[in-house]
This record gives sequence, structure tokens and C-alpha cells, in this order.
Amino acid sequence: MQKKIPMRMCVGCREMKPKRELVRVVCNKEGEVFVDPTGKANGRGAYVCRSGGCLGKAVKTRALERAFSRKIGEDVFESLNAQIGSMPAETGEGGGEE
Repeated sequence: MQKKIPMRMCVGCREMKPKRELVRVVCNKEGEVFVDPTGKANGRGAYVCRSGGCLGKAVKTRALERAFSRKIGEDVFESLNAQIGSMPAETGEGGGEE
């Protein structure tokens, strides 16, 4: 018997994917928005695919801002960029698998 795989929707491309393939962004009770690499932080979560295209689409359509009903700071998008690995080659880290 196979274990059930939790599925979540990417706010960028709106596709359902396994939770482990996505990056979680959290808004906690204090109103702080941050990237949650563990996937276990308390608060409301929204998920983005590990591709620069989905992140770009989420930024352009303000999908994360709508998901949390609040303005998202640039530092959150920078953290997402670093997590996804879609930063320019100057970082030297691969990280993003498609």
C-alpha cells in the first residue's frame, strides 16, 4: 500500500504538484511573511514551483499578495529567488531542478 502524497497548488502556474516539489511562503499570526524551507512553520501557507517562470508569474499577477491579503516585501521575493535558484549565475549555486 502506497503512502498518500500531499498535493498543493502553485500560486504562479495554478497546477497541483506534490508538496515537496514546491517552496512554501508563510504569513504568521503577527503578519510576518517569510519563506519556510521546512514546510512546517505555523501560519497560512502559499506555494510556488521551483522555477523562475512560476515565480515571475506569481510576482506579475500579485498572487502571493492576494493569498495573504497584504503587501509582500521585496526581501521575501529575494529569499524566494535564492531558494528557487533562478538568480543570475553570480550566486554559483545550482539548486533549482525542473
